[in-house]
Amino acid sequence: MAWHEIRSRQFWRAMFSELLGTLVLVSVVLGASVPGPGEAPVGPLYPAVAVGVAIVALAHCFGEMSGAQVNPALTLALLATRRLDVLRALVYIAAQCLGACLGAGALYLALPLKTTAEHFVNKVPMQLNAAQALGVEVLCTFQMVFTVFSVEEQRRRENPEPGNLAIGFAHSAGVLLGARFSGGSMNPARSLGPAIVAGFWENHWVYWFGPVIGAILAGVSHDFFFARSASRQKLVACLSCKDIEIVETASMTGSSLSTVTQNAMRAKQGSKQDNN
Repeated sequence: MAWHEIRSRQFWRAMFSELLGTLVLVSVVLGASVPGPGEAPVGPLYPAVAVGVAIVALAHCFGEMSGAQVNPALTLALLATRRLDVLRALVYIAAQCLGACLGAGALYLALPLKTTAEHFVNKVPMQLNAAQALGVEVLCTFQMVFTVFSVEEQRRRENPEPGNLAIGFAHSAGVLLGARFSGGSMNPARSLGPAIVAGFWENHWVYWFGPVIGAILAGVSHDFFFARSASRQKLVACLSCKDIEIVETASMTGSSLSTVTQNAMRAKQGSKQDNN
């Protein structure tokens, strides 16, 4: 199955969508964070608006190809809740990190003053310690990823709510909340690209562990406690590597698990006969 997926055109379209989407996102956010010549450092408003608008645009451009995840933390949350397989998760994360490095590098080459590249990097303020910044990153990422999962659940029910706008607002809210305390990264790739370009690695682990912990907590808590299809059986199915879709269908339709399983097996047998 993995070999057939790698050979498919859709797989590579999704991979390049993540690469290009992360490149655009990182370059937009960094561009909004850098002050012009002779200007004072910008506040959190510019990057907050930039990231929200960029996410809405990228969701429209690449949403149907890869989901426009453009964030390793979100990808790992989807993997932890069994919404994404291991192969795609690893390829997406590699593409996201490469796209972030290319975006940061391209913007660095365009800077009139290379010293302003220090504004690229997420830093822990001197008034705070790494543990406090870690907590802020967990909180910011939690609310952002929880919003993403909630929007996806509403889309499954064909809800006409403009979900991309809600996701964009959640990104902006995270930056407004965390900018003064940790930089409001919420995205390990967004922190990795500038760190490589600027060569600044102090407390870099905060911007991996914080977003990843917050994202996984948000995904797990939504899918197994707050979602309409949440149930103990669904959690057990995830932990035991069983088919979650069957449990979700049974929970949503009110049918018994055995009935849904039999219907799924009949559908698979019918599709095999049609292929033959």
